Amino acid sequence: MTLPERETSGAGSTFFKAHGLGNDYLVFEGGADWMLDPRSVVVVCDRWKGPGSDGIVLLEDRTVRPFPLRMFNPDGSEFERSGNGLRILAAYLAREKLVADQPFDVSVGGDVVQLHVLGSPERGLYDVSAQMGLAGHGPEAVGLDPRALDTDQKLDLGDVGSHVVHAVSIGNPHAVVFPEEWRVELIDEIGPKISVHPAFANGTNVQVVRVLDETTLQARIWERGVGATSASGTSACAVAAAAVKSGRVAPGALEVRMDGGSMVVDVTAGMEIKLTGPVQEVSGGTLTEGFLEILEGC
Repeated sequence: MTLPERETSGAGSTFFKAHGLGNDYLVFEGGADWMLDPRSVVVVCDRWKGPGSDGIVLLEDRTVRPFPLRMFNPDGSEFERSGNGLRILAAYLAREKLVADQPFDVSVGGDVVQLHVLGSPERGLYDVSAQMGLAGHGPEAVGLDPRALDTDQKLDLGDVGSHVVHAVSIGNPHAVVFPEEWRVELIDEIGPKISVHPAFANGTNVQVVRVLDETTLQARIWERGVGATSASGTSACAVAAAAVKSGRVAPGALEVRMDGGSMVVDVTAGMEIKLTGPVQEVSGGTLTEGFLEILEGC
C-alpha cells in the first residue's frame, strides 16, 4: 500500500545515482535545500527536466541506527519499500564508509530491513543482499477485495480478459500472473489494468511470469507509480514467493530473470525471503541554485 501522508521532509542538494539491472534511484540525505513534496519529486525524477530516476531514497539521518529512510515514486507518491532502492542505498552507505562488511539495519515503511554489502566493489559494481522478511499471501495481504475475484480466483480486466492473480506482499503489494500462454507483450496489456484496478485499495505492482525450469523463473514487470520496469527487487521476491506457494517450484535459491538481468531470491518453506543482486554506481552530483529555485516554486 502507499503510505499515509507524513510531514514533508527536506533534503540536501547533493545526490548519488545507481541502478539495479536498469532500475535506477537517486539517494539524497536529509537537509534544508529543497522539500520532497510530490511536485518537487516529480521534477527531480523527470529524465528531461531533472537528474532523472525511477525513484528517490531519502536517508533522513546518517547518525541514527537503524538508518531511517523514506522512498518516493517518480509520480511523487511515497511508498513502502523497493528492493533495488534499498540495495542502492546500501551501496551509497558503503561508498560513504558508513558501513563495512557486516550486515546492518535500515528502517523504512514502518519495518526494519537487514542489508549486507558482500565484499568490495569492482568498477563501482556492488553485490548486495537484503533480508526482505516474511512474504504474505492472499487478498488481505495486499488490500485486494476478494469479491472482485470469481470462483476460479480470476480478476476481470474488461477488454483484455480475466486472469488468475496471486496476491503477494513483500511489505508492498504485488499481483503475480502465471498466464496459460506466455507472451512478452502481455504485461503491457494487463499491467496498466491491474495496477490501478479498483479492487486493490492502494494499487499494486504486477508481474507476468513463466517457469523455465525448477530453479529459474522469467518475469516482466509493471510497477505501481512507474510503469513498465526493466527490473524490480520486490517484484523478483514476489515472483519467487508466488511460484513456491503455488507449488510450481520448490523452496530454495531461485534465479528470477527480468528484462534488465537476473537476481537470486532465496525462499524458505516458511516464506522468509532474501534478495541478492548487483548494484552499479553511476554518478554523483549537486542540484544547482537555479534548479533549487525551480523546485521551491513547484
